[in-house]
Amino acid sequence: MKRIVYLVLILFIVAFALKGCLKKDRGFDDDVYLTDVRPLEVVKYDFEKPKNVTINGIDYLQARGKVGKFGGEIISSTIGEGPKTFNPFNANDNTSAQLSGIMYDGLVTTDPYDGTIIPKLAKDVEILPDKKTYIAHLRHGIKWSDGKEITADDVVFTYGTIIFGGYGDTATRDSLYINGKLPTVEKIDKYTVKFTTPEPFAPFIRTLTTPIAPKHVFKIATDKGKSYFRSFHDTNTKPKDFVTSGAFRMKEYVPAQRVIYERNPNYYMVDKKGQKLPYLDKYIILIVGDLNNDALKFEGLETDVINLQGSMVARYRELEKHSDFTLYNLGPTTSTTFVVFNLNTRKNKEGKYYVNPIKQKWFNDPNFRSAVDWAIDRENLVLNVLSGVGEPLYSAESISSIFLNEEIAKGHKQDINYAKELLKKSGFYLKDNKLYDKYSNRVEFEMLTNAGNTQREATGVSIKEDLAQLGMKVNFKPVEFNSLVSKLSNTYDWDAILIALTGNPLEPHSGHNVWSSNGALHLFNQRSDEDLKSTDKILPFERELDEIFKKAALEVDFDKRKALYNKYQQIVAQENPVIYLYSPANIIAIRKKFKNIYPTELGGILHNIEEVYIN
Repeated sequence: MKRIVYLVLILFIVAFALKGCLKKDRGFDDDVYLTDVRPLEVVKYDFEKPKNVTINGIDYLQARGKVGKFGGEIISSTIGEGPKTFNPFNANDNTSAQLSGIMYDGLVTTDPYDGTIIPKLAKDVEILPDKKTYIAHLRHGIKWSDGKEITADDVVFTYGTIIFGGYGDTATRDSLYINGKLPTVEKIDKYTVKFTTPEPFAPFIRTLTTPIAPKHVFKIATDKGKSYFRSFHDTNTKPKDFVTSGAFRMKEYVPAQRVIYERNPNYYMVDKKGQKLPYLDKYIILIVGDLNNDALKFEGLETDVINLQGSMVARYRELEKHSDFTLYNLGPTTSTTFVVFNLNTRKNKEGKYYVNPIKQKWFNDPNFRSAVDWAIDRENLVLNVLSGVGEPLYSAESISSIFLNEEIAKGHKQDINYAKELLKKSGFYLKDNKLYDKYSNRVEFEMLTNAGNTQREATGVSIKEDLAQLGMKVNFKPVEFNSLVSKLSNTYDWDAILIALTGNPLEPHSGHNVWSSNGALHLFNQRSDEDLKSTDKILPFERELDEIFKKAALEVDFDKRKALYNKYQQIVAQENPVIYLYSPANIIAIRKKFKNIYPTELGGILHNIEEVYIN
């Protein structure tokens, strides 16, 4: 009976029309962007590129949407306990990055409509023929929220001191090393900055999306050292102390409840009438704890926009007919949900292993990891956890990536018998339906995930049942998110974790910190600061991935880059240090009263928040 219901639901979802489709297309000017970078055309909107306009000597960026009305507010939500910091350079979790990112803009951004690079704080970025020199021309006369002008000094400080100096989260810096060297940055004049890379470096242009910091505010923190910087602009900071460049500045933060942003009167974007944006007075984000509470808030008219879980789609599709909201299906998300095993064989400062040596042997056995991969029923996860609203995922790149290895993405069906054969090759055996290793140790381990995400909790239960068919005992435990992050980034004392990361469908190098053996997010074989001084215990396939990412970053030809990234996906699929599960569809509901809503697969629903208005 259940099978019939699920099949009906799948047919219903298939009938649910996509607003747009992903298209691989060149459509790109070599004189403006890096050689042979393919943009995406996500949704057919009749927009020109954003224009630079000068009004009374100030260089503004003109929005592309319709001229709207001023006033009102929009209320969205975030799952979990809330941000850990509002410093964009310290943010290493999605919530902190999202909530701090609202307040700070970069020199450029990714066009949510086609994936190309478009201007933000910079009017343009000129790439010289040597493909190593980038000249950023800043807007004249634009200001921080406190009224001070945004200049080249802020840009040079952001890159030269904060990023290249290793303050905060070093993921951006680490991804920019080219044969052991970092790019250089220098001030040409008040409004002009020159970046130089040691060699042509394909991912560099997208690095310029990094937020720019106000030097007159952040220099106080960098002068006091990296330890002080880690707590600078944390969640205890007074809203008035944030000096920002984004469309909104902070007005109020109530821990575990809400963040209220207000209109930045000094924002540098204008509409087609020359009126300064944003239109909305406030942008409010409620901290809702879990997915069920998120739905209750939306249905109780306390929020205006919601990302829907698969199990909710059919109901909301029916509600939509007689309600005040519209549903949008933006296709597969760019996030990748996976299980990762801890392959760490190192010891901590006290001389103790991070991972039990018995379990180390299991997790470092390719046959063990492959057996887990073949035992997981991804189609069942999509059907039961996502309610058919998504796709199985087998690749390290998201389904929407233009660098997706199509062959790897085909994947395989669950095969318990083959999984058992793989375990037998490594000496594992079954006794009374319980799995033992060749030393007669019962195979039992702990798998963690973040509490409050009901979809992920259901996934963990399903995987536990799948692995029970191999005789494995999985102790599945949802834990508080900050505790989970601490285990991942500080203590390293975990067996397996079920989690997700957000990818970049246009640039695999954004995952450099995941796949580089010394990367900050190299979860499956994490190295402490002390461990980084040594290159021992780096696995052979890790070294191969290091080389692939180095070569791919220096290769500017798209097809050659894709061949390299195809190889990395193949290695990950063979070695299974990370076992990918599924990609949900990105389905969003938003109140009909909001206008200038142009959803795209790359940008989501509020990518143009500055020009959203209430009719």
